[in-house]
Amino acid sequence: MSLFKSASVVSLLTLLSRITGLVRELLIASTFGASAMTDAFNVAFRIPNLFRRFFGEGAFSQAFVPVLAASKEQQGEAATRLLIDRVATVLGWALLLLSVLGVLGAAGLVWAMASGLKQEPRGFEVAVVMTRWMFPYIAFMSLVALGAGVLNTWRRFAVPAATPVLLNICMIAAAWLGAPWFKAIGLEPIYALAGGVLLGGLMQLGVQWLALKRLDLQPRLNWRWSALQQAWGDAGTQNILRLMGPALLGVSVAHISMLINTQIASHLRAGSVSWITYADRLMEFPTAMLGVAMGVVLMPQLASARASGDSARYSGMLDWGLRLVAVLAVPCAVALLVFPTPLVAVLYHYGAMTDFDVQQVTYALMGWGVGLVGIVAIKVLAPGYYASQDTKTPVRVAIGVLILTQLLYIALVPYLAHAALTLSIGIGALVNASWLLMGLIKRGSYKPEPGRGVFLLQVLAGCSLLAVFLMWANGHFNWTGLRADSLMRIGLLALILIASSAIYFVALWAAGMKLRQLARR
Repeated sequence: MSLFKSASVVSLLTLLSRITGLVRELLIASTFGASAMTDAFNVAFRIPNLFRRFFGEGAFSQAFVPVLAASKEQQGEAATRLLIDRVATVLGWALLLLSVLGVLGAAGLVWAMASGLKQEPRGFEVAVVMTRWMFPYIAFMSLVALGAGVLNTWRRFAVPAATPVLLNICMIAAAWLGAPWFKAIGLEPIYALAGGVLLGGLMQLGVQWLALKRLDLQPRLNWRWSALQQAWGDAGTQNILRLMGPALLGVSVAHISMLINTQIASHLRAGSVSWITYADRLMEFPTAMLGVAMGVVLMPQLASARASGDSARYSGMLDWGLRLVAVLAVPCAVALLVFPTPLVAVLYHYGAMTDFDVQQVTYALMGWGVGLVGIVAIKVLAPGYYASQDTKTPVRVAIGVLILTQLLYIALVPYLAHAALTLSIGIGALVNASWLLMGLIKRGSYKPEPGRGVFLLQVLAGCSLLAVFLMWANGHFNWTGLRADSLMRIGLLALILIASSAIYFVALWAAGMKLRQLARR
């Protein structure tokens, strides 16, 4: 299967995940609105997600996938299966210890993440309880990341891309059915969402385990102390741990920024954490469909090209990924900047969500729009370093960007409130991506193919026409006023998005871009 077809499969399945994710957020927004209880859940859910970036698809995957791909390329499948078992054993012990400590220290974690919740004591208490409920989710998702790394290395992209749908389904059921039931039996309704998260993690792990078993690749965890010692001393395990050091620092830097972001938001107007969260979910739609899909497909292929010494294939794959970013991410960024209110209104403006909430989410979404191209590009550029088993350079870049982001917080928050938080991260992402790109070019790892100037002008022409059309559509209809006729509002948005796609791609064709060339790799 070609890179484009593989990326398309991942992207379509990720689209399904994001659609169900948006349905999930719609239900949460209409049921709970932007309240202290919703803020409590969002804070509690961020805590296991933070640690998931350390032990799951963050630092762990960045170190594990390149070593796994190199082992498969150079040592064969038998040695690679042994490596999987030993890595799983070390990971299993670490996750068991982490889960126990997390449940015991939940109150401290919530305070560290969002001490501003203390302004609403009930909200703080609820966040602590939900953190304890959801902390084992980290273990489930870290093992899911292990399984995904194995499946992606064997070019089985579909299952890892599809399993996030299960989490969304469980949370939809929790918001729709669980919350009323919890209320009827005297429990805080928001607790149902925590139960949905835990069940969703367990189901994802179960599905991936079955997929691994069919390939006879399921990790065999050994809980004997002697087995842990043996696994810890394995050369492959030590290599992964060595690479995880800088990767952990890089993830830590990213999450220090998120921690500061959440802390600041928790001290702003009530609902600020939720406004940012709703905007974040919408921004993740193009990010996951484009950036994550290409990152998932490119990482093992880049690592394989590096292991075999094929520098031309390595550079060619990076060039293809960046061109696809330009063609698909730039118009998405334009839409977030000039067409945010319709997107927010159609997706969230129901039930407890007010007109004021829509406006505040819109401001946060526009901040994400500024940095969307950078956020997506990082998903292509960073694997270029990880595939070479270089986890230090992205960390140095991330530290520099973290300092810049904090300076932007200081300068912008007094004027833009919660919107400054997303805008600062967006600007930081653009700087991060530019820094990584220049590094790859400077070391000779990436050599841009001819015709990039004309290519960028073609994209600019298409996006200019798109922006004009979307600005007209944004101002021509009263998107919040159409709340009473939700079906008409949904239909209008669908028509406008279809027309936007047609305008953009026809403009690219008229400008002479050969889209088939991007699809052939």
